[in-house]
Parts: sequence; C-alpha cells; structure tokens
Amino acid sequence: MRTGSSSRTTLDKATEENFPVAPFFLPRAWRDDLMAVYGYARLVDDIGDGDLAPGGADARHLGVDPAEADDRLLLLDAFETDLRRVFDGTPHHPLLKALQPTVRRRSLTPEPFLGLIAANRQDQQVSRYGTYEELVVYCELSANPVGRLVLAITGTASPERVRRSDAVCTALQIVEHLQDVKEDLGRDRIYLPAEDMARFHVTEADLAAPRGSASVRALVAFEAERAGSLLNEGTPLVGSVHGRLKLLLAGFVAGGRAALDAVAAAGHDVLPGPPKPTKARLMREVGAVLRRARREG
Repeated sequence: MRTGSSSRTTLDKATEENFPVAPFFLPRAWRDDLMAVYGYARLVDDIGDGDLAPGGADARHLGVDPAEADDRLLLLDAFETDLRRVFDGTPHHPLLKALQPTVRRRSLTPEPFLGLIAANRQDQQVSRYGTYEELVVYCELSANPVGRLVLAITGTASPERVRRSDAVCTALQIVEHLQDVKEDLGRDRIYLPAEDMARFHVTEADLAAPRGSASVRALVAFEAERAGSLLNEGTPLVGSVHGRLKLLLAGFVAGGRAALDAVAAAGHDVLPGPPKPTKARLMREVGAVLRRARREG
C-alpha cells in the first residue's frame, strides 16, 4: 500500500541525520518511542519543505484533496487538527497513529509537537532573519522541542536539563543550517542572520556561487564558532544522566561536533555541498564528549 511506503520513506530519513536517532543499544521501548517522535518531526518538516512522497497519500490521510497538496499552510493546518486527535481521539495519519501510544505511555503534552508545526508555518512566511536573536527564537520552535521530547520519553526532564538540552538543540539546528546553505537558498530561505552577512560583506549572490569566497567562509566560521559555544554550554547535560541515556546524549552532542569538524575540514566552504562527518569521526567525538562529561561531572 502507498500508505506504508509513504511512512517508511519518512522514517528511512533517520539514516541521513548527523547523529543516530534511536541507536541499537537503547531499550526497545525507548527506541520505538524515539522513532515515533522522529517520524512526527520528519513528516512536519517534509510538509513544510514540500518534500512529501508523490501520490498524495499524506494529504488524503489528513482529509486534504491531493489536488491541494501543494498548499503547505493548508496541510500544516490539517496536520495540526490530526495531531490534536492524538490527545483526545483517534488520528487519521499512520505516523500519528503510531505516535499515540508513545504520547499516552510517556504522558507527553501537545506543546512540543505544536512548536514544530509553528516552526514550519514560520518557514512559509519568513525566509530571512535579521539578527542572531531572531534565529535563536526560531530554533526554540524548530529544534528545542525535540530535545525536550527526548527528556520526557526517558523520564529525565528537569529545568536545568531542559536548559542544557535547548542549547544543544539550537546548536544542532545552526550546524544543519550551515551544512545546508545552498539547499536552503534553493528554497528561497537564508538562515544566516542579515546583520552578520552585512558585517562580513556577504551578499545573497555570494551564497549562490559555486564556491564560497573568503568572506562567505569567514561568515560560516563565525556562525560555526557560535554553534560550538552552544554545544559547550549543553555538554554538561551528558554528565547529568546515566547509563544508556548518557551514550545517546553524547551521540547528539558528538554529532554536532563532528559536523562542525567536517565544516572546518572543508575550509568552511559549504557551498559545493554539505560537509558530512565520517562514522569514525563521530565515534571519536563520542569518546571525547564522554571523557569531558566525566571530568565535569
């Protein structure tokens, strides 16, 4: 059935992330719940980016005429309506049906899920950010809810852990933006703050070039340093938990560090394509994060 293939395609994208979404060493129940949340987050992004599987299956599940499947705001509204059924009824979309047991088992609230929808609505209406502070506010919707959901699923949320998690998630979002400058520009989106572009004398035309100029590379290096500082701020989160969760969170932080290393190794020239870390680099970074967490713990 197309339904199954559509959901499967969404979940298969987990292998493209900078860090393992639900690695094998976690308890099966955690893995299932994390993949349910990942499927939700990925599908929201696919709606917002216009990357749904062809055929209109997702639109039909949401009660939208496939002829209107290109109307992203309409689909996001329909998706929010179906999300609310997760909490007070029976959702229609297969990925939301898969999410419902997780929501009930972990007593999850609607807020982080609604935040991700709000971020994708914003993507339809805002394509440029004037300041770094504006970008951070966007990340509070687009990235931080995911970390909060991980803490909720694992029963480890506390105000301090949420604060550290938000720093890590915002950093990971900024790193992803740096890797995807060219792809985002193709969607008429720029996540490099306009004030920073002006400071480094970078124009939108410069971002469309085949390779990054010295100014573009200096700008990317500046934003990468910001992301690295956020990862440093969030790293104590790893030392605050134990067991397999420590390894999972170390993987998230290490994924960001390894991606920043890949960006640096490319001379901060992200325009030819997204620099990606190797698995060996990722594993080395996991070890380094765990050692740092032990020292700071």
